[in-house]
Amino acid sequence: QVQLVESGGGSVQPGGSLRLSCVHSGLISGRYCLGWFRQAPGKDREGLATINRNGYPTYAASVQGRFTISQDNAKNALYLQMDDLKSEDTAMYYCAAEEYACPSDADTYDYWGQGTQVTVSS
Repeated sequence: QVQLVESGGGSVQPGGSLRLSCVHSGLISGRYCLGWFRQAPGKDREGLATINRNGYPTYAASVQGRFTISQDNAKNALYLQMDDLKSEDTAMYYCAAEEYACPSDADTYDYWGQGTQVTVSS
């Protein structure tokens, strides 16, 4: 059984930083693309960053240079370091996994965590 559990969300002032974590279980090592997504109220789910089976990261233009995706295979963990946070980054953040490929369409991902809330406000 696959499980993904996010943590690390919270409230931060503009310009601040947060580090999100996603601990996963049940995924066969080296077979999955892992990604971070977010959804703000009234908006569509947005892809932020993915890391493919070879460890290569890809970022959305909206977070390029501010967010960094990484993973620790020994801990079955995926991370998202978020720096220079802006009010528009306020959303529920999710990690997801998809076998083999890293599709841009969030609906394609098979496995999702429950989400962690990030609020950026002064």
